[in-house]
Amino acid sequence: MSNFVRHTLNSCLNGAQAALAQPCLLCGARSHAGLLCPACATDLPCLETARCPLCALPTPGAAVCGACLKRPPVFDHVEAVYRYAYPFDVLVQRLKYGGQTAVADWLAAHLAEALAAAPRPDLIVPMPLHPRRLRERGYNQAALLAAHLARRLGVASDPAACRRVRDTPPQVDLPLDRRHRNVRGAFACDLDLRGRRVALVDDVMTSGASLDALARAVRQAGAAEVVAWVVARTVRG
Repeated sequence: MSNFVRHTLNSCLNGAQAALAQPCLLCGARSHAGLLCPACATDLPCLETARCPLCALPTPGAAVCGACLKRPPVFDHVEAVYRYAYPFDVLVQRLKYGGQTAVADWLAAHLAEALAAAPRPDLIVPMPLHPRRLRERGYNQAALLAAHLARRLGVASDPAACRRVRDTPPQVDLPLDRRHRNVRGAFACDLDLRGRRVALVDDVMTSGASLDALARAVRQAGAAEVVAWVVARTVRG
């Protein structure tokens, strides 16, 4: 092969690769590595490994945190990957409010990697949206996450297993001490889950009130074990 032909082929290949590159969702730089460039992916704030075995809040020596000692959650365990902080929060906002649903698969891939050694549940249940909010947004980001996660882990997912029966004010608008009361009785489960292991999926956990209320509905349907899988955990202070 002549140098001219080799140079021409290399130029064509480089041009094709440049055309396939996409802007990084965080910094805008051209990325060949997917939604995020390698630098931004490295900068995402990972959650500490020493954390409360119940709610995943970072604690010294992975001890049970004070909040869980005072009020044990209904769920058995939480698995999370990232801190909900900048710049990770930008990804979640792009998914929830920006219509960029491709982010769901990217997040699910990283959560699935963290769950590689975790026991598999019998069913994955996403955090449900009230029908009014679902109509406004057009999709449930938790259901998208659950579907991608189910495919990657080989576990069944049922987005209709639970319903949000009360249209409560958004948790983010309320102080932490009012969030449990806000979602009390907000969910109903329509399946017979007797003896089954269930994983609840949501994008972010802050106080854990919504997941706790959903776990209660799943327990009332007979679930023997309830874990929560979230991509990010809010860590205050």
